Amino acid sequence: MPEPRERDNLTAYWRANLRLVGWCLGAWFAVSFGCGILLVDLLNRIPLFGFKLGFWFAQQGSIFAFLILIFFYAWRMNILDRRYGVSEEAGDGGP
Repeated sequence: MPEPRERDNLTAYWRANLRLVGWCLGAWFAVSFGCGILLVDLLNRIPLFGFKLGFWFAQQGSIFAFLILIFFYAWRMNILDRRYGVSEEAGDGGP
């Protein structure tokens, strides 16, 4: 069983992870649902490479946003791992 200090550290790590996941899901929702569905009429007034911007967000934009969020999440998780001492480089003997 982990010591109380270690347990508090793991709880803080988990909360930071959930907060990051929440922000990433919120951003993806805003791009895919907001720009691709809710704001499509407004965005369709703007051309992008010969296509309407709302159509582009519905077809390609949400995919690009998702890929960017994957790399952002991995980058931020590496920072969180180092901050809380659970990174693979820390040599903590974890799984």
